[in-house]
This record gives sequence, C-alpha cells and structure tokens, in this order.
Amino acid sequence: MDDKVKLHIALFPWLAYGHIMPFFQVAKFLGEKGHYVYFISTPNNINRLPQIPNNLSSHLNFVQLPLPHVQGLPQGVESTADLPIQKVPYLKQAHDLLQFPLINFLKCSQVTWIIQDFASYWLPSAATQLGIKTVFFSIFSATTCCFFGPPSDLIDGHRQKPEDFTVVPEWINFDSNIKLKLHEATGHQECMDSVSDFYRVGTVLKDCGALIVRSCPEFEPEAFTVYRKLLEKPVLPVSLLPPSLQDYTVTDGKWQVLKDWLDNKKERSVVYVALGTELTLSQELMHELAYGLEKSGLPFVWVVKKGPLVEGKMGSDQVPLGFEDRVSGQGLIWMDWAPQLRILAHSSVGGFLTHSGWSSVIEALGLGRPLIMLTGGSDTGLVARMMHGRVGLEIDRDEGDGSFTSESVAKSIGRVLIETEGQPLRANAWAMREIFGNMELRTKYLEEVAGFIENDNTPNLTV
Repeated sequence: MDDKVKLHIALFPWLAYGHIMPFFQVAKFLGEKGHYVYFISTPNNINRLPQIPNNLSSHLNFVQLPLPHVQGLPQGVESTADLPIQKVPYLKQAHDLLQFPLINFLKCSQVTWIIQDFASYWLPSAATQLGIKTVFFSIFSATTCCFFGPPSDLIDGHRQKPEDFTVVPEWINFDSNIKLKLHEATGHQECMDSVSDFYRVGTVLKDCGALIVRSCPEFEPEAFTVYRKLLEKPVLPVSLLPPSLQDYTVTDGKWQVLKDWLDNKKERSVVYVALGTELTLSQELMHELAYGLEKSGLPFVWVVKKGPLVEGKMGSDQVPLGFEDRVSGQGLIWMDWAPQLRILAHSSVGGFLTHSGWSSVIEALGLGRPLIMLTGGSDTGLVARMMHGRVGLEIDRDEGDGSFTSESVAKSIGRVLIETEGQPLRANAWAMREIFGNMELRTKYLEEVAGFIENDNTPNLTV
C-alpha cells in the first residue's frame, strides 16, 4: 500500500462483547490493508480479545482507557456481560466519563477517522472540532435500523411509551412484521440511564458523516433502500461479518470435553442452548426452560452462565435441584465459557435455542442451523420477528410479561428439529449459509468500506 493513503483510524465500540467483536473484525481488516488502527476500549475488554497475528502488530494498536468508577457499578466490571440488565445504566454513566481521556488521546494522535458506536453520542461533535471524521458502525441489521427510524424521530419523536414500539413504523413500506412485543419494549427501558438509547443513537446518526451496517443487501434489500432514504447520508453494508473458525483458537481441554460428548450423538439431533451474555430470566422461567428441554426428548448442550441473574441468584441456582443428574443421559449442562462457533459447526447439532442476538444468529445461519428463539432486550425481538417462520420459530410467550411454559419450549424444539412441518425451516436455514457464511461477500463489503474511507467521501460537518 502506498504511503500517501495510509490512514490513522480509531475504533471505539460500546462496552459489550456483541459490539466489541464486530468492531475488532473491522479493525483487523483495516490493519491488514496497511492503515494504522487504534482499537480503543477498557483494559479488561481488550485483554479478552483474541490474539492478533504478528504481522498485524505494527498496524493494530490497542489503546486502554481505564473505566472511571461510578457509584452502583460493581468494582472491576467493564462489560454488559458481567451485569444484570438493571445495572447497565451505571455502565453507561461510566462509559460517558471516558469522553475526556478519549478526546485527550485523539488530540495527541494522528487519527483522521473514528468508527464509533451508538452510546458515545458526545463523540461526533467533539471529533469534528478536532478535524476528525466520524463513521457510525451499527452492529444491528438494516431492518432493525429502519425500525428505530430517522434521527428526528429518535431524538424527539412521537414514540415515547413502550406501547408505541409494538406496531410496525409507518415509514416501513415493505412487507414486514418488524415490531416489539410489550415485554421486550418494557424490558429495554431497564438498561437506559438518564440519556436514553434513542437519544444516543439519534444524535450519533444526526452528527456522523456516514453509517456502516452489519448486514448486506443480499439478505435485506428493501431495508437498505428505505434506510438510505430515511438517513439522507451514506449508508454502507459492511457484510454480516461471519466469523471463521480460524479466528478463534481453543487452547485448553474444554472443547475436547464438549467434542467427545457431541461425537457420541446422531447427526443433527442435538439442541444447542445458549442465551447470550445479556438475556436475564427469572429462576421460574429458567426452570420452565429446563423442563422444556427435558420434555423435548432430544439431546441438548445447555450453556448456563455463572454470573448473577435476575433475583441475584447464581447460575448454579438457576437449574432445578437434581435436574443435572436426572438428565445426565440426555443433556450436558455447561457452566463455563463455551466455544460457540465450534459447537454449532459440529455435525451432531441440529438446531440452536438462542436469545436471538444478531451475532449468534449470524453464527448459526452461517452454518445452516435452524433457530428456536427466545428474546432478550435490545434488538433481539426484532431479529426474532425477521426469522420466525423463515428459518426457525419463536417460543410462544405471554405478550405482556414474557412468561412461557415448558410445553411451549418442547413443542417449538420438536417442530423445528424433527417434525415434517419444520422441514422448510430446516431447508431455508441450510440455504442461508450462502449469504450468512459467505466469506467472499465479507471481503467484498469490507473492501468497499475501506475504499470509502480511503477516498474521503464524507463531508466534514460543522458544529
């Protein structure tokens, strides 16, 4: 790469693993292109990242900003993965205090572009004053972006109550059932601080020079068309950023234990169950989920997180007493970090019971696995609506409080993995590998994003 087009580019993701990893993928690509890249986060989050190849070390620099302490945030916590949803507002307050060390770093750096996340609503105007251009990287789908709408509606729009988000927005002019259920819209309010997520996103969208979206027109062409009209500024797909198994090395014996268990099961017979780092269920609902897995009669691997959930219970308390022993011939309860991509790639896995996080859905469909869907906060309900009846089914839940029964869990698993009516879902999920697992598409769209930045196409907005 010619010296004159080597740029200094910073990336600053929100403090959540599902945000940090896609940003890290983009950072690595830009470093491989020969740009000088600065990946900015807190020490614990940076220490959790996979190792980079030696040839990247001179181009990908990690900038550690210690997270300021705020009252209410447990000591040493730097990520949503380590918090129940009710404490996420304190993490946002601490994150906002990173404004000052971040701007000090930018002042002393040669950075001319920064790729940022939704939470740092104060960054575009500050960056503009330093002559730095901002790109907002939305790690959500284009359909989710459409649902939340243009900056004007997000900042001071008519949707103020949870009920307002339970209908398809008027600007979505393509056939879609994209809306939240009441329990999802209500639950999301719990993770907001005094500055709402809508205000954060709206302000970033208003003030940034361009937007890149973790999706591609091959999957959702209408959403890209509508969103470009809503935003009236450049909107670029960055691809679905499917991870590759080579990106994640497993160096200990944990994978071998799981592999040995999976090797003894029939092809496509196992339900893999993982609810992500942020979905919190009450103990009662965790028990319903457990009994539903048992009633399905299918073998399962269930990843249960150890951290405190709703009600302050630990992971081990979330599984019914004696359950693990009772289902030892049928299921494996895994209370540790799990190599999700390797599990999904195993030939014995037939479906994925998921919280419907966009990253998890991308991993599953990249390997052709159909979905059985619960939902948490953020965009997970919207992802589930997109995928329901297409490549999987949502578990029936009460619209108001989100409760469900073991029978609805078992029934959904059976329909998706075994029954004849689920055959189209299984076939569609398998066909989705052509888009969701397509590494050529990933390279193509990453090249286009890099080219956009290199050609310096965005206006330098004035404050």
